[in-house]
Amino acid sequence: MISGTDPAADRRPDLDRMRGRCPVARDEDGWTLLRHADVTRAALDPGTFSSRASRHLNVPNGMDGAEHARYRALVERYLAPAEAARLEPRLRVIARDLVGALDREGPVEAVGEIGARFAVRAQSAWLGWPAELEGTLIEWMGDNHAAARSGDPGRTAAVAERFDRIIRSLIAARREAGTGAPDDVTARLIGETVGGRPLGEEEIVSILRNWTAGDLGSIAACVGVVVRRLAVDPGLQEEWRRAGRDGPGLAAGIDEILRIDDPFTFNRRVATAEVEVGGRTIPAGARVRLSWTAANRDPEAFGDPDAYRPEENAPRNLVYGIGAHACPGRELATLELRVAVEELLAATARLEPGPEEE
Repeated sequence: MISGTDPAADRRPDLDRMRGRCPVARDEDGWTLLRHADVTRAALDPGTFSSRASRHLNVPNGMDGAEHARYRALVERYLAPAEAARLEPRLRVIARDLVGALDREGPVEAVGEIGARFAVRAQSAWLGWPAELEGTLIEWMGDNHAAARSGDPGRTAAVAERFDRIIRSLIAARREAGTGAPDDVTARLIGETVGGRPLGEEEIVSILRNWTAGDLGSIAACVGVVVRRLAVDPGLQEEWRRAGRDGPGLAAGIDEILRIDDPFTFNRRVATAEVEVGGRTIPAGARVRLSWTAANRDPEAFGDPDAYRPEENAPRNLVYGIGAHACPGRELATLELRVAVEELLAATARLEPGPEEE
């Protein structure tokens, strides 16, 4: 039995209603774009909607223009399809071992028992981080989730600083090892250059933070969303079982499930000039949120937002964003999710929905 997120407890119904009543919403944190057309327009117009929305260094997500392009090119080398393909055999072993250790009789919590542990092990394998760090990262993920839900900036900052300390310790260990350091992604990144100079410590920390701090929770949530959908949709579960490993359309099917219940909630932008969106005037300097969750459920773009239509909806699916800041890790994330789901289906005869949790 698979337990996971209760749809009645998430924000999708609220966002659906809000988009219909007020597609450009405003609150104390700024403005939120909810329609697919408006979110797409903003994402494709970095000149008006700048990604420099954080007070902290954010490489490359919080950059624009030529600066963003330089760092993005560096990051993409580590996330290319060939890099992901080389990692696949290790991911399969990780997923197989994890699934093999699950309780086959009692309920299994999809995010905590499958998604979180798979995310930590997969990311650690990719980056070359020690297996002994798993408990620390799992604990951090829980604390980070609780801090984000608390709305307390001080608590969120403290949790973020804890993660930076973890990263800095890993960097320091490789620097101390010198030529004896392992030949892994983290060590290679430490030796990178940009614009003809070595990457600085803060730049390395920022890149590793973007690759892990956000992605661990996101991949865990994605696994939970997809596995729960299969548990409550026996027809789709059977279709994917018949397709088997590397079944045609499996990646597109995962993307469509994530469109329907998008765990990548929003990205921040800053308006560089006064701009009109949806009949409302957003002033220069205003903070703007692009709501991927709301945009991916816009009936004007998708008709019935809950209808499962992978091929038809793929061209408009914004799960991984759009434009210059579209997620460079899409290939790796899709591989991780596909492998986790394939190994779970291969090792089980049936998934059934269990008790729901928020």
